[in-house]
Amino acid sequence: MRLRYGFCIGVLLIIGLPGIASATEADQRLLERADNLVSYMNTDFSAEYTIVQEKPGQSRTTTVTAIFRRDSQEMYVIVVLQPAVSKGQGYLKQGKTLWLYDPESRRFNSTSSQDRFQNTNARNSDFTRSTLAQDYHVITGANEKLGRFSCRVLTLEAATNEVTYPRMKIWISDDGLVRKTEDYSLSGQLLRTSAIPDYYKIGQRYVPKSIRFDDELRGAVINGSFVKERTVITISRPSFEKVVDSVFSKTFLETVNR
Repeated sequence: MRLRYGFCIGVLLIIGLPGIASATEADQRLLERADNLVSYMNTDFSAEYTIVQEKPGQSRTTTVTAIFRRDSQEMYVIVVLQPAVSKGQGYLKQGKTLWLYDPESRRFNSTSSQDRFQNTNARNSDFTRSTLAQDYHVITGANEKLGRFSCRVLTLEAATNEVTYPRMKIWISDDGLVRKTEDYSLSGQLLRTSAIPDYYKIGQRYVPKSIRFDDELRGAVINGSFVKERTVITISRPSFEKVVDSVFSKTFLETVNR
């Protein structure tokens, strides 16, 4: 009886393995779909991003930028339009290389995609195309309600050491769009939470209307309660018109505000 019982359990485990593998493969495909909906491989993309930084106990700061992306070549350019003190600063991403241009010194300095953007809670990597399916392995998946959205919640671990966060949790709604993410350190410390409640739909493409980043570690105690730093990015004037090739160059950043 013990041998028969053990044999039956073994058969059930073996039969169950394909189901487990299929679930993981389905979740990985879902991650690929989420990438594809907000990546624009057959067209250029441009928009205006208004970035509002809220630090507890301090006044809000607002940065307005123009952004140009060419996802097929892993390139983007960001030009700071406001405030006046930062006007003309720019970023140029070409493949894995990211440059920061300072109009005062007229110099380019290499920077990292993992660095904070203009000292906000956004990172430079938040402005490029989504490559979650390339950068992460799906570890677990579960169904969960997030406000009005029915979501698949995926736990991710990095497949490369070049990502900004080694672990993530991501909420993907039934339409394949990312609605929430939690970013973790390697030790499991929650570092940042983001939310994307609404998207523009332009043809078959999607563009976030706004993205909110809450820093889980940085903030201040106000009236006895810890208030987190927050950055809200509002995206306006999205366009898929072709961008002139010369925009994706150092020369463009050097001359754009002359």
